[in-house]
Amino acid sequence: MLLDLRTIYFIVAVSCFVLGILQLAAYTTGRFERWPLWWGLSNLLVGVGSFLVALRDLVPYSVSIDGGNVVTIAGYVLMLFAVRTFSRRALDQRYFWLAILLASVPVVLIVSEPSAVSARLLYVSVICCLCDLAVAREAISIVRRERLYSAALLVGLYICTAGIFAVRSILAATGEIGGPDPFGSSAIHSWMAVSAVAFIMLRSMAMVLMAAERSRNQLTELAHHDPLTGALNRGGLAQHLPVLGSLPISLLIIDIDHFKQLNDRHGHAAGDDILRLFASVSRGIMRSDDLLARQGGDEFLAVLKNVSQEGAAAIAERIRLAFAAAVLQRPDLAVFPTLSIGVAARAESCGDFERLMHEADEALYRSKREGRNRVDVFGENQQAA
Repeated sequence: MLLDLRTIYFIVAVSCFVLGILQLAAYTTGRFERWPLWWGLSNLLVGVGSFLVALRDLVPYSVSIDGGNVVTIAGYVLMLFAVRTFSRRALDQRYFWLAILLASVPVVLIVSEPSAVSARLLYVSVICCLCDLAVAREAISIVRRERLYSAALLVGLYICTAGIFAVRSILAATGEIGGPDPFGSSAIHSWMAVSAVAFIMLRSMAMVLMAAERSRNQLTELAHHDPLTGALNRGGLAQHLPVLGSLPISLLIIDIDHFKQLNDRHGHAAGDDILRLFASVSRGIMRSDDLLARQGGDEFLAVLKNVSQEGAAAIAERIRLAFAAAVLQRPDLAVFPTLSIGVAARAESCGDFERLMHEADEALYRSKREGRNRVDVFGENQQAA
């Protein structure tokens, strides 16, 4: 036999209390961002609201129904706030409190009569449905922006609960649920309340999975990128090369001239600034699907996809000129670094990348032998323009 609604509300309250305490405990460890704080508080508020509603007829109506519904709405709004915080697009807390105030006022204004129970259920269900849809929309943006595929699970869960609240709204509007005794024998209402317990647990599991996937992605990012410039490191470049398949590619090997003298004269902090400046200038000229990697020290590689040797030389010259112009904006420097660039290209598969590296390296050393601050192309005797 299905449990009565009052008992189910107590189960929901206990579940939310336990989850909220666990999430707040996780936040106090300092190992997480701020989202567990808001997520834990939202569960506690939903738990308090469910507990107060379960006390209907045992405590004053203003406490059990008015207070319980207001606290539940606050918990749902805070849930949206928690997910926005997770997505690092936190809403101003003033808007959060304003949203709670505006959503709570109608609850208090609905008259405390048995005939108004359906209207109250309708209103609270609509508010919860809208909050769930807003959370699902936020989770969709996380999937698109961060490629957190576990966020798709959160989308599905919140769309399901939004659907449950939509059905609850329809039933309340038609008088199928509510009436003088909201804890009556409505089987549909009981099943919806039971499903809420399962979805509350699954939502928290989905948030934990999202946090774990984000941490893994961040560790992968750190492992494959140079922390100073944001360019790929050797391991990161090696991970990307097989993906290029049979695409024709051009390779630039770029060396920053006079970098040792710059460090000796101005210190390593100035050298780090120049490395970051070079990476920024290069990314501004290269296309989004091209690869920039730091080989170590002051040497970089640029892998250009579907670009001819002539086109690669033109891009290299643009990088050289743009970097020179950016360095000239630094009047504090007594040593002005320049770029020597070697260019090589292959029209076939990029499987023989080592040979391509050797060819671009030869062009680079010819550039340095012939005066530096120039672009040289493998197989050509003249400076590329």
